[in-house]
Amino acid sequence: MKIGIVSDSHDNIEAIKSAVDFLNKEGVDLTIHLGDIVSPFCFNYFNKLKSQFLGVFGNNDGEVLFLQQKSEGKLHKSPYEVDIEGKEFILMHEPFGIDKVANEYDYVLYGHLHKIDIRKTQRGYVINPGELCGYLTGKRTFVILNTQTNTVELKAV
Repeated sequence: MKIGIVSDSHDNIEAIKSAVDFLNKEGVDLTIHLGDIVSPFCFNYFNKLKSQFLGVFGNNDGEVLFLQQKSEGKLHKSPYEVDIEGKEFILMHEPFGIDKVANEYDYVLYGHLHKIDIRKTQRGYVINPGELCGYLTGKRTFVILNTQTNTVELKAV
C-alpha cells in the first residue's frame, strides 16, 4: 500500500493543492494527516484526494467539531492506533514517548515539530514528514510510505 503522510499544513492552500495534486498523480491509496490542518475550509481541498483520508488533530486545530464534520469523522484524537493491512500504526501530533514506542509499532508517525525525522526501527519506521506549510523551514515536505517494500521517500512541493 502506498501512503502519503503529511503534517502541519496550517491553512497553506497553495501547499495543500500542490500536495493533493502530487498524491493523486502518485496514486497513493491512503493519505494520513498528522495534525494542524487548522481551518475546516482546508477540507475543500483535501476532499479532492483520490485516496482514502485519515488523520489526527493537532494543537492548532481549534474548531474541532467543524473539522470533524468536514473530515466526515476521519480525524481522531491523538494518539490514535490503527491497523492498516496488517501493519500496526500509531498516529500522533505531538511526539510523546517516541523512542519508547518505536519498536512497539510497525510505524510511528508524528508531526508538530516541523522537522523531518525518518528513522528505521527494528519493526519499521519512525516518521515525521516535516511541514507541508513551509512556514518555519521554507520547505514544503511530505512522505510517501510503501508498506509492501517498507520504503520511505521524502517529497517536496
